[in-house]
Amino acid sequence: MVKVYALLVLYKGINNASILKAAYDLQSFSFFQRSSVQEFMTFVSKTIVERTQQASRQSVKEGEYMLQVYVRADNLAGVLISDHEYPNRVAHTLITKILDEFTASVPVNNWPTGNETTIDFPVLPQYLAKYQNPREADALTKIQNDLDETKIILHDTIKAVLERGEKLDDLVEKSNSLSLHSKTFYKTARKTNSCCTY
Repeated sequence: MVKVYALLVLYKGINNASILKAAYDLQSFSFFQRSSVQEFMTFVSKTIVERTQQASRQSVKEGEYMLQVYVRADNLAGVLISDHEYPNRVAHTLITKILDEFTASVPVNNWPTGNETTIDFPVLPQYLAKYQNPREADALTKIQNDLDETKIILHDTIKAVLERGEKLDDLVEKSNSLSLHSKTFYKTARKTNSCCTY
């Protein structure tokens, strides 16, 4: 079954990206894994937004997840994290719609200093629930068939997005935003997933 795990709205600052609003659906993970999974999704979303140029879109595969990213020219950014089954075009259309609605309801001067507690945008969890079914979102795609001219760049792994010489393992280790529990969870998941690759 197709699954959307997270929708995030971020602001891309000069040196970093900040989360303005986020919604997660992590029911498919065990109760004890959820906080680490959410923390890691937040971390990866910020990292990819920081490395995505203005006015561009990317689709990034990482393990069994797909991260769809759009950074607008005004530095407002959206991220949708799903499984591989969720259609890229539908995901990017949905991100565009969310960012347009966010712009209409949250003043631009609040973006650079805003965070999840100060920004009021209560519809994000509703979108996460409604658009679990891509057919629901596909109607949206037909209406907005002219998904702007920006090309969607598809990357096979997050490694392709990172700057030359950077490694996700190193970023995780250096990160102050990930708890020790989340770092351990990441390392364990890496080892578990790498045991079977040739």
